[in-house]
Amino acid sequence: MKKIISLFLGIAVLVGFTVSANAKTLKCQTVLNAKSDEVVMLKDFGQTVTDLTGGSVDFEILPVGAVVGVKETLDAVDKGIIDCGFAWTHYWSGEHPAAMLFGSPIAGAGVGIDNIAFLSWFQYGGGKQLYNQLWKEMKRDVHGLMLQPVGPEALGWFKEPINSMDDFRKYKFRTPPGLPGQTYKDIGVASVAMGGGDILPALEAGTIDAAEWCCPKPDMTFGFQKVLKHYYLQGLHQVVVNADLYVNGKVWRGLTDHERKAMEVAADASLIKSMSYRIYENGKALHELVNKHGVILHDTPADYFPEFMAAAKALLEREAAGNKFFAKVWQSQKDFADIAVPFWSGSQMSNAKLGMAHAETLK
Repeated sequence: MKKIISLFLGIAVLVGFTVSANAKTLKCQTVLNAKSDEVVMLKDFGQTVTDLTGGSVDFEILPVGAVVGVKETLDAVDKGIIDCGFAWTHYWSGEHPAAMLFGSPIAGAGVGIDNIAFLSWFQYGGGKQLYNQLWKEMKRDVHGLMLQPVGPEALGWFKEPINSMDDFRKYKFRTPPGLPGQTYKDIGVASVAMGGGDILPALEAGTIDAAEWCCPKPDMTFGFQKVLKHYYLQGLHQVVVNADLYVNGKVWRGLTDHERKAMEVAADASLIKSMSYRIYENGKALHELVNKHGVILHDTPADYFPEFMAAAKALLEREAAGNKFFAKVWQSQKDFADIAVPFWSGSQMSNAKLGMAHAETLK
């Protein structure tokens, strides 16, 4: 009996040494500081992978700038300087315009796709296959995993109430770079692109006098409520935004089938977990902004929506005319929207009216 027990202990020790010897720690740099909500959720994803693989894969999450700058993140993953990187895919739209359609398809790709419908397109409408093709189009040896949907993002913060687009056009307005910023320029808004950490100093210095970043929680973290008090939730510029993990291709291929599947399962779980997390966190932040910081919540002027949507569609048409893969991805989104959006938008009207009925009782 003692010999049998000793044999089992020996096997257990041997298995332990085998797992330890083959354990992989992936160094992953983000484009954010370590305390951001996105990094909190990224660490949750990493822990899920570690649990699913029995400890054979774990992550060392590095903050922005730890190894390379923000703009060099994807390049560093491609070259194997870091094992993986975390950012929004539209950051790379300067390398390929179609990256915008995965990271931030402006105005719901111009066809009414919201953040939940986007996941339906990605999972079941051919989006994931096109996403995998994107890296080949960009000649990057990376494997992408979509992790964190956001949206819709708030229109933004203003010094005074805006009652029309004529009021809006009076302000120098911080916007995202790329297609969203260009669309604002196309409708006559003085669009200024800058990083999140630069916004509050620019507001304080008067370099800009209105701004958008994301949503109540991250906006409050940046402190915009210290300078501006008029807040508008409904915006079209980033109805859908997705943060992703990029894994070096050689590293990805070096994982076992089980480890790759674990990362894919953890990524799918992260999609719903991060969306769920943000609803509650943004709700708590909005409550605090209004009740503790004197922020006044407004509805976006009605003439904003047709102007912005028309300009966004025109810009998407121009991009599609100039790039075949962009046109292919956008056509896939349009084909999906023709089938899914009439159902989804119609059913969501009930949800929105239900929610607003409760919100009215709180005033």
